[in-house]
Amino acid sequence: MIRARRLSIGLQLLPLVIVGACASGPVAPQPADQDAKRFDRPAPDKGALYIYRPGWMALTTTIDVAIVGGANAQLGSNTYVRLEGPPGPVEIQDGQTRFVEVSVKVGWWTPGCEIAEVPPDQGQAAVLASKRIEPK
Repeated sequence: MIRARRLSIGLQLLPLVIVGACASGPVAPQPADQDAKRFDRPAPDKGALYIYRPGWMALTTTIDVAIVGGANAQLGSNTYVRLEGPPGPVEIQDGQTRFVEVSVKVGWWTPGCEIAEVPPDQGQAAVLASKRIEPK
C-alpha cells in the first residue's frame, strides 16, 4: 500500500480549496488530454504539476482549486489539470513532475477536502483514468 505524503496548505502548495458549484471546468480537447497522459518531461527550466480528483464521491460537487501565480480550475469527479511553469512558490524543481490528489471528505456538518502529494506511479494511474480540464 502506498501512503500519500500530506502537504501543508500554507507552505508547499498553497492551493485554496473550496467546495464549489455543480459543474466541472471546461474539458480540454482530446489531443491535449492525450498529450498530458504521456507524462512528458517538462520543458527546460520548468516543472509540471498534476492536480487530480479521483473517484465518484460527491458527484454533483466540484472543488475549486487556485494555485499561487493565478491558475485555477474546477475539478469534478475523475478530472485533472496539468500546470507547467518555472520553479517557484509551488516548489517544483527544474524538470520535475509532481502529483497532488484532491478529494472530498464527508464531515458531520459540511463536506471537506483533503490534499495529498502522491508518488508518481499512483498519480499517473489516476490521471490515466481521468479527463483533463482546462485551467482558467
